Amino acid sequence: MELRGTTGILTGASRGIGLYLANALARKGVNLALAARSAEDLSLAEKRLEGFGIKTITVPTDVTDRGDLENLVLRTQDELGPVDLLINNAGIEKYDYYESYDPDLIESVYRTNLLAPAWLMRLVLPGMVERRRGHVVNIASAAGKTAVPFNAVYSSSKHGLVGLSWSVREEMKPHNVGVSVVCPGFVDEAGMSADWSQGTQPPAVSRAISANVVADKTIQAIEKNQAEVIVAKGLVKFVDVFHAISPAFTTALARRMGSYRYFEKEAIKRQGNE
Repeated sequence: MELRGTTGILTGASRGIGLYLANALARKGVNLALAARSAEDLSLAEKRLEGFGIKTITVPTDVTDRGDLENLVLRTQDELGPVDLLINNAGIEKYDYYESYDPDLIESVYRTNLLAPAWLMRLVLPGMVERRRGHVVNIASAAGKTAVPFNAVYSSSKHGLVGLSWSVREEMKPHNVGVSVVCPGFVDEAGMSADWSQGTQPPAVSRAISANVVADKTIQAIEKNQAEVIVAKGLVKFVDVFHAISPAFTTALARRMGSYRYFEKEAIKRQGNE
């Protein structure tokens, strides 16, 4: 898909990987509707894009609120034009023992990480189908490709997003509309892991990647209409292959390599901070 001159919606645009995605899309000439909760943070994000020669709007949005999502799409259409591109990037995560997980937080994670992308896709796809033009990118996670104990709610929400992406992609093929899912591993400069790890290095099997690489691979997925892209280093970049061959082998390897001990330590750390 040729990106220059298109109109895109980016959720989670005010921080973390969203800032890098916005910059990469702006470099490609995409006119952007930037969506996140904080109007102040969105304004700062928008200023970072000055000089790219694109049109931008900021739309304070709670992605768990369907009314906010409808407003986001309507404002984008009214102020920038028909939506050609949707990047579902907003997400939340919390390591914890599953038996201790707050039920309200379980709902919040699923609404943010899975239901919000599903709702937004449902809102923009009819126009894309009618115009026979468009692309959706769902930012999932390597955690959506294998078991991640002590982060089960986040992991399962991303498993759902991967499955949703593949299924809708097959429906959209006859309409010339693409759907991609991008699955980053640990990201060092930005993203949720950078927020909670506080500089702690991930296990050797899961070395961190650059947020710029995630953004570049996302652009590549759109331009080449790639179905799924795992952006990771070490053995994690092969996690889909390992898991497809033998989930039991994959989990045994992760346990042996110390990944699960690392995840449990993060769960303990989070409980200690509450």
